[in-house]
Amino acid sequence: MSDLGYILRKTRLEKKISLDDLQEVTKIRKRYLEAIEEGNYKVLPGSFYVRAFIKSYAEALGLDPNEVLNMYQSSIPSPTIEKPVVEAIRSNRSSVRNTEKMSRWASSLMFVCFILLIFGIVYYYTYKNYKGTPADEKPTQSTSPRITDSTNPNPSSNPSVNATGDVKATTLATPTPAPTPTPPTVQVKFTSTEKGVDNYMITGTANLNIQFKITGSCWIALNAMTPEGEKGALLRQKLYNAGDTDTFDLATSAYLNVGAASTLQLMVNGTLVPVGDTPNPKRIQLNLQKS
Repeated sequence: MSDLGYILRKTRLEKKISLDDLQEVTKIRKRYLEAIEEGNYKVLPGSFYVRAFIKSYAEALGLDPNEVLNMYQSSIPSPTIEKPVVEAIRSNRSSVRNTEKMSRWASSLMFVCFILLIFGIVYYYTYKNYKGTPADEKPTQSTSPRITDSTNPNPSSNPSVNATGDVKATTLATPTPAPTPTPPTVQVKFTSTEKGVDNYMITGTANLNIQFKITGSCWIALNAMTPEGEKGALLRQKLYNAGDTDTFDLATSAYLNVGAASTLQLMVNGTLVPVGDTPNPKRIQLNLQKS
């Protein structure tokens, strides 16, 4: 208990005033009055309220409030020392704001990086699915053996007489026959991907030979193409099961719509056309280029 608290309590008891009575008069809570008497000023809401409560307490007991406040000032350091604390609090608040800003910036950066990562994964798998241009097949040219000149089997057919009168046969040139033309080699070549459709150019043949080999459940629709490059008659629309096969011979270009690409093995004129290794839809246009 401080000296100030001792004096206030002694004066109150001498005047036979209870804390409840003092609370009624000063309108100050009883626990604050007890804290003033005990010198426990930390319980009070602040230095301003401490001074105001002490002044009201002194006036209620009939004491000089100025003298009582002077005693309080002499026992308690000046409230100006709270300024560094206020500045520290402001500094802490500023630090918290800066930390919050950094957290928001870091969160935004992480979100952008996450979006870029998703786009990168999607691009990688899309490129992987649509990649796969079949290697060009180079035509092999065969050469026909050239027929060399042969000796005339009948020496008497074109005789020439030498100085001694002997008959001598002469060598006749035989005409070279024309070489047999080599049929063109069929080529199945990837050309482009437009609007989600893989385009292949088939050359060296007058017909399309399309073969399906199914390794799982797969829905496929096959359309013939018109001369104007539009989808024409629907040739087949079917849900195939694992182990099914199918073959088509067409004189026009064709358009394929595949439900699950990874379950289809596609052969075009004996060339394997890569469809994809994921169970995603796939659209393929086979453009027959007749010579």
